[in-house]
Amino acid sequence: MAKILLVDDDSFILDIYSSQLKLAGYSVDIANNANRALEKITNNYPDLLILDLNLDTKKPGPKEGVDVLRKIRQDPKTKNLNVITISNYSEKDYPELSNLNSLGVLRHFLKIENSPEELVKIVKEILK
Repeated sequence: MAKILLVDDDSFILDIYSSQLKLAGYSVDIANNANRALEKITNNYPDLLILDLNLDTKKPGPKEGVDVLRKIRQDPKTKNLNVITISNYSEKDYPELSNLNSLGVLRHFLKIENSPEELVKIVKEILK
């Protein structure tokens, strides 16, 4: 059974997405902040990381999520981790998101334009 780490600061999103992923047969672990995510990645290397880019409730924007990406790509143990990013931000809002591919992001998923079922479909494609 593939292991997925789902990272989002919104407990509602964690609930919905983790439920859908579990129904699809995946083992799902969750984290609600950057530090917890990095700890779980290091201690329990998942098959896929689904990372919300907006993890800083005090300062909206993708900076904290992008920082997590940079840290995992710099670590030899985690540099090849499969990653999907999720957010409500597009390149139009934050031009720096056009560089997600250079950080090894397989797909950027817009929560406001896609359903949890569509995320599961993407996960299945990546983990097949």
